[in-house]
Amino acid sequence: MEKYDAIIYDIDGVLLDTTKMNMIPLQKIIKEELDIDMPYQEVLQFVPYPGMKVMETLNIRNKEEVYARWVRYVNQFPGGASLYDGIELMLSSLHNYIRQSIVSSKTRKQYELDFVSKGLHQFIEVAILLDDTTKHKPDPTPILTCIQKMNLSVEKDHIIYIGDALSDYQAAKNAGIDFGYASWGSYSNEGIDNPTFIFHSPSDLLEIVKQ
Repeated sequence: MEKYDAIIYDIDGVLLDTTKMNMIPLQKIIKEELDIDMPYQEVLQFVPYPGMKVMETLNIRNKEEVYARWVRYVNQFPGGASLYDGIELMLSSLHNYIRQSIVSSKTRKQYELDFVSKGLHQFIEVAILLDDTTKHKPDPTPILTCIQKMNLSVEKDHIIYIGDALSDYQAAKNAGIDFGYASWGSYSNEGIDNPTFIFHSPSDLLEIVKQ
């Protein structure tokens, strides 16, 4: 994996464990909007989906307003997001080896609350978030915008995107770059048929990059 000059990460399910803080508020939204008491295990089916895709799948009316309310509930969730084991070590260890950036469907406010507050932004060169583009994953625009802002002079086959969901895989393919499947935070590999690498833990990624 020495050929890579840059790694671009998704956040949720890759760097941060945000399952409970996202899904418990979603239960509340489903009750408020659809009057359905959906069990937590059933709500987990929505983990791999970007936020607006969840709204569309649930046939939520006024989806922009409801999504904004969901984000507000998430931001108020006690305890917030937690780091997966080994993430801080991975980011800090790779800092001197390879350029690291982020493409995520989080809003800028969520990014600051969940990620910047933990001091991890010091390892990140560019962060492209929901607010930064009008098109979103699986469209390649966020990844291509990140590559442009990094002023990368290398070919796109020197860049890898690390994600945990089908939309991440599709976005990487659509952008013409390699994809590393972060299985440690993934709830489904359906449709992720041919990733460049499968990583079972952050230490797997760390070992391969530093070979």
